Amino acid sequence: MENALKQFTLQNIPQIEETMYELVEKIQAPAHLKESMLYSLKAGGKRIRPLFVAAVCEMYNQSLEESYVVGSAVEMIHTYSLIHDDLPCMDDDDLRRGKPTNHVVYGEALATLAGDALNTIAFGIIARMNTIPAEKRVELINLLSVAAGAEGMVGGQILDMDGEKRLLNLQELETVHVNKTGALLRFSIESGAVLADASESDRQALVKYAHHIGLAFQIQDDILDIEGTSEQLGKTAGKDIVSEKSTYPALLTLEGAKSKLNEHYELAIEALNKIEADVSLLRQFAQYIVRRNN
Repeated sequence: MENALKQFTLQNIPQIEETMYELVEKIQAPAHLKESMLYSLKAGGKRIRPLFVAAVCEMYNQSLEESYVVGSAVEMIHTYSLIHDDLPCMDDDDLRRGKPTNHVVYGEALATLAGDALNTIAFGIIARMNTIPAEKRVELINLLSVAAGAEGMVGGQILDMDGEKRLLNLQELETVHVNKTGALLRFSIESGAVLADASESDRQALVKYAHHIGLAFQIQDDILDIEGTSEQLGKTAGKDIVSEKSTYPALLTLEGAKSKLNEHYELAIEALNKIEADVSLLRQFAQYIVRRNN
């Protein structure tokens, strides 16, 4: 990780996490439900999505306070998706980020409801952001509902499950991951542009960057499932091969997947070159995503 990105991450993750935990702790809800919600939120993770919101705001010299709130909301959506993804009816995983998954600790019913609660609270958090105009709140809620729902992450999960029954072609596989993984990353980056009042041309360039960086993120995930260990990844390695899942290495070979990873990285950087603001932080994020080992 480059020095500027490392410093930015170290400075902002504590602020993001403090904001996120406080937003859950202060709600009026059954104690064991909040405990289950916080268990998964506090299980660690790279916090890439909220960091992207903050990085775009930083790029435009915008105050980061609002970015922490929006970033918390998108991280809650991401965390809910992981809780549900790990359930026996889905991926049936016992390990997430090196810890027992939520349903292993709290049971399937409470884990399901904790995921539901994280999903719904995220929209309320943005709706109650009185520090930004109502028009921006509505726009952010609309963007998040598209990114997280049937037109985005949930729809992508369905397509991903269909891909376990047959080998998808490259176009189908990209459609899966533009939605399943890419949609929330795209929201994270575009929401930063909304908060910062970025120009329309900058916003379009950022969305294009997000598209390619989202695909690069998933390709690297597929590569790490083969080359990484369970200890490195904090989850069970090698499951894609065992389940005969459609992945980039399965479709293109491992070397072909690495070539496709580099292609999307280059296209992401090309999109950034159209923005006049200082994009060095987003460049470093792109480098980190394609070089990470977990």
